[in-house]
Amino acid sequence: MNKFNNFLAVIIVTSFFILAGCSQPGSSDNPAPPVVTASPTPAPIGPTAVDLGTAPFFVILAQSGITTDSSVPLSAITGNIGVSPAGYASITGFSLVPAVPDANTTSATSVRLSNGSAVYAANYPGAGGLTPTMLTAAVNQKNLAHTDALGRTPIVANTNLGTAGNIGGLTFTPGLYTWTTNVTIPADITLAGGPNDTWIFQITGTLTMASASSVILTGGAQAQNIIWATTGTVALGTTAHLEGIVLSATNITLTAGASVKGRLYAGTAVTLISNTITQP
Repeated sequence: MNKFNNFLAVIIVTSFFILAGCSQPGSSDNPAPPVVTASPTPAPIGPTAVDLGTAPFFVILAQSGITTDSSVPLSAITGNIGVSPAGYASITGFSLVPAVPDANTTSATSVRLSNGSAVYAANYPGAGGLTPTMLTAAVNQKNLAHTDALGRTPIVANTNLGTAGNIGGLTFTPGLYTWTTNVTIPADITLAGGPNDTWIFQITGTLTMASASSVILTGGAQAQNIIWATTGTVALGTTAHLEGIVLSATNITLTAGASVKGRLYAGTAVTLISNTITQP
């Protein structure tokens, strides 16, 4: 009987250790969970970003006026608009809520576009407490950004950037690109890069997009990282679509149905007609 009890005890103890071994973390039957580490964020590619200061408070910022054609469906603008040193009378064609005040009521602080975006002018503080002095500062920042963007020195000379400024159909990786001619976009172009990559397009002349042409972003590229800096006018044809921040020394003009995801900053005026402008 004692031998039987001893034999049974051996079986019980052996079974215990076998079962315990099977349940240990890291065993083949119950492997330890894998260690997950975050992938490093890729370093940005392209030129150092242009500092816009306080200008990004506005999606449209001009110095002599902002107008839209009131005889057709009004432009859809997401973001605040402002003019300086011009006064509120230079903002025309929009449905403002309430109506723009007259010269005796410039202390009002609630004029907005019908979608709620705020309207500012040099002699009118607009909504949200931004003063004419602060608006002047934003315009100055916009001008400094324009000078900075046009003053950057390319590291490598441009090659294969189209004939006589025609860049239709090309693909641009992150970088600094320079033209001493007018630039035209008669067909779609592509900007291919990551979400933190940057582009600066320096144009000593005008920028013109043909009707139905588009700037297409791939690879996660973002409109807020793209600068179009010109010494001349910028004109978008019917239903053209632009991505990026436009810094023009003069006028920016959009024809019917053209759209922008970005910002429009003009040295003179911005003229719209049934356009869609969306801040990035």
